[in-house]
Amino acid sequence: MISFDEAQALLAGAVRPLGTEVLPLGAVAGRVLARPVRAALASPRRDVSAMDGYALRSVDAAVGARLALVGQSAAGGMPPPPVGPGQTVRVFTGAAVPEGADLVVIQENCETEDGAVIIARLFGTGTHIRLQGSDFAAGAELLPAGRRLDPLAMVTLAASDSAEATVFCRPRVALIATGDELAAPGTARANPQAIPESVSFGVAAMIAEQGGDLVYRRSGSDDLATLTALAGEALDAADVVVITGGASVGDRDFAKPMFAAHGLEPLFAKVAIKPGKPVWLGQARGRWVLGLPGNPTSAMVTARLFLTALLAALQGRDPAALLDWTELPLAASMPPAGDRETFARMIWTATGLQPIGNQDSGVQGRLSATTWLARRLKDAPAASVGERVSALRFG
Repeated sequence: MISFDEAQALLAGAVRPLGTEVLPLGAVAGRVLARPVRAALASPRRDVSAMDGYALRSVDAAVGARLALVGQSAAGGMPPPPVGPGQTVRVFTGAAVPEGADLVVIQENCETEDGAVIIARLFGTGTHIRLQGSDFAAGAELLPAGRRLDPLAMVTLAASDSAEATVFCRPRVALIATGDELAAPGTARANPQAIPESVSFGVAAMIAEQGGDLVYRRSGSDDLATLTALAGEALDAADVVVITGGASVGDRDFAKPMFAAHGLEPLFAKVAIKPGKPVWLGQARGRWVLGLPGNPTSAMVTARLFLTALLAALQGRDPAALLDWTELPLAASMPPAGDRETFARMIWTATGLQPIGNQDSGVQGRLSATTWLARRLKDAPAASVGERVSALRFG
């Protein structure tokens, strides 16, 4: 077995991004940029008003001043006339500030009378003008390569005046669940020897959440010939194959043997963590194969730790960015860690992290309540209430 950090370092060092493609703006949400985005124009493109009001020269700004109204300026409208001594232009938010003006007095502080504008009240020290390029200059880099185009980044991308973006290709993912005992949800009750196949649904949701494209999904019984055929189909269809179950060393654990005929080359075979020791990663026919344990909690914990990192690396992101550990206080004491690094399932409360209770690798009832993983190093001593531990958002 190797340590968690060693396994993550191997993954980060071996996995390379897939190809790139150019897509229109409407098709890139959630994708990862392969090239930086630069501004095609400045923002604002000219000095604009930040408020509805009246643009004038600051030397004319005094309570009681009476100014001649010589025009108006609206966003997207014709350029306004210039402002001279004793003059003002009506401006709306986002509209161009007329030449000669260096101040906007908000409309609430002005009154109109017979075609003139009177400054009725004090207006503070702000100019209420957004200067040309004060947000960003033309040519400025707004988004770096490797940035995921989340909702906020999509606003910036569009603001750059880009109609398209160069992004990394989405990983095509195949998912295989193994086990004679597994039955499709809704049918297990009819067979006393069966249990609902639940893990693949959580893994599939994680694949979608992390930008993967699930292109192949099957369940296979514990028969090596059948599973070997499924492995071949999955490798033909996808860039990544994820298999759940059969990851240990029992007589009916076929996760690795089913890929042996396809030239499996392991990157790592076991990781000294709890839960999830049997997790493994390798390549077959140039495709990545990730083996997850069959126990639901073990599968979802290792998917969070390794599948998210794998999909990130294939899309040009730093895998470490998906493992953003933070220090949080404990709301309850924790026992000493054992001879493996432990990832305890936790919930967040008003006083800190609280273990969900049953930490068995097979539990499912409380899995949906889990919001954090607390990382306890090998042989770590007991931790007391208020002590801070490394935690990773989970769920």
